[in-house]
Amino acid sequence: MPREFGRQRRVGAQIMRLLSELLRTEVKDPELAGVQISEVDLSGDLGVAKVYFSLLSPDDDPGPAIAAFERARGFLRGRVGQALNLRRVPELRFQFDTSSKRAFDLSKLIAEQSPKDASSD
Repeated sequence: MPREFGRQRRVGAQIMRLLSELLRTEVKDPELAGVQISEVDLSGDLGVAKVYFSLLSPDDDPGPAIAAFERARGFLRGRVGQALNLRRVPELRFQFDTSSKRAFDLSKLIAEQSPKDASSD
C-alpha cells in the first residue's frame, strides 16, 4: 500500500508543476492572472485530482477565479493528458485554498499584539 501512496504524490506533484506552468504560459484568462496552485490531492485510484489554489492578494474574492477554472477545465485536463502517460486522466476539481488567508490573518494579529507587548515592558 505505501507504494500507491508514493505514486499518488508523484503524479500529484507532476500535475501541480504542469498546471502552474500552463497558468503562466498558455492560459490567457485575466481572471487567472494572480492565481497560484498550492497543492494537488489525488484520490486513491488517480481518478479525481483536487487542485487547491490561492490568490496573490488573500482578501480578493475567489469567485471569478473559480468560474475561470471551470471554463478552462477541459483545456487544462487535455494538456495534463498529453503531458502525462496515464491510463486515465484525472478529473480536475478546483478549490480555493484558505490556508494562506488564515496565515495572513494570524500574522496580522501577531503584528498588532507585538508593539503593545514591547511598549508595556
